[in-house]
Amino acid sequence: MEERRSEPRSRRAAPESFSPEHTTESSYRFRCPRPGAFQCASTGLVFVMAQEAELLYRTVRWDESLLQSAGKQAAGPLFDVKSSDEAAVCQLHLPHSETEDALLLDGLLSVVHITEEGLSILEPLEVTPTHVVVNVLHLSLLGIILDPLKRLLRWRINGQILLFLRPPGREEQILDVHLLQNNVLEEEVADKHRRAVHIPLSSDCELDIHHSYSVHCEPEGFFIQPESKTFESRFGPNYHPTFQVSLTTSTERMALKVKDQGGNVVWSYRVSLEDPRKELSQRNVPAESRVPAESRVPADQWLLSVRTEFKERVSSSVLKDLLDKLLESRVIIGSEMESVKAKSRNDGALEVLDVVRKKGAAASRVLIDALQELDPYLYTQLNSS
Repeated sequence: MEERRSEPRSRRAAPESFSPEHTTESSYRFRCPRPGAFQCASTGLVFVMAQEAELLYRTVRWDESLLQSAGKQAAGPLFDVKSSDEAAVCQLHLPHSETEDALLLDGLLSVVHITEEGLSILEPLEVTPTHVVVNVLHLSLLGIILDPLKRLLRWRINGQILLFLRPPGREEQILDVHLLQNNVLEEEVADKHRRAVHIPLSSDCELDIHHSYSVHCEPEGFFIQPESKTFESRFGPNYHPTFQVSLTTSTERMALKVKDQGGNVVWSYRVSLEDPRKELSQRNVPAESRVPAESRVPADQWLLSVRTEFKERVSSSVLKDLLDKLLESRVIIGSEMESVKAKSRNDGALEVLDVVRKKGAAASRVLIDALQELDPYLYTQLNSS
């Protein structure tokens, strides 16, 4: 098999950083001007180039069944990489989220190469503290994978905490808190929450997969849901908030902490809400979208008032995503979710509305917030009816 000559590790210089052109959501373009190593500021990918070429790359959804058949798990985003001259790209460095202790496990990480012919596994040329390095002969779908049996020996990963502030209601505003692996693309998460403002902060932390975490605020008194959540490895396509904090619109700053299941603080930050609120106010959000329905009437009463119209207008895909969010927030249980799925769209829509409504205003608020995020247009129409 043909081999490409790689640069000796001892002579490898730091890559040159670049900001790519965004062609569409989660898609990027960059014209490499010369040979050398170039690191994308948006994705963390490093391209080692033998010559000038134009790169087109994007993130795509993992086929979990294909990975399971190979006995592997996703350990980073899956990238679809193309080049105007395929021979120009001789090496890729893909960002990982493993801790130094985990990297002591030989064979934990590798790179999968997926084509129309199937799946092949590339052994790393090197695993640095931040990247998995592979030589590439052909460009296609490439992503980091791991051995799930070796993962059992090291659960801890390098994580990140992302915060998004939603448009305010009359008296309340939602702060979304995301617990993620640090090689999840920040811009990709932001693209899923365009109505909200991303709050830049020091996001680095260490998290243990399959361990439970909780969010705490100072001053106290804010409503936080759920009370705790198990952290799982995930790389899209959806990025639902791990926690939601209900704030008063007069809150200017707060101390936010994330604690593990033993009560230890794994991340803390003093959050200022003044600048994010100014940015939201400049977006000219329609008035009816800025006032959540539950600010005018109790949330459960509002669900009752829009029951028939919701049944007629909600799509099957939005209904499915609503069920996922309600299950994640522990508003419904698995049997209730399966009961809704077994029914037609119309009957299922009525059932989920009635099940949640009967659990009270707090549960109803979760459904309304989820609908506002998943289908802002339908939410606005229901809210103005």
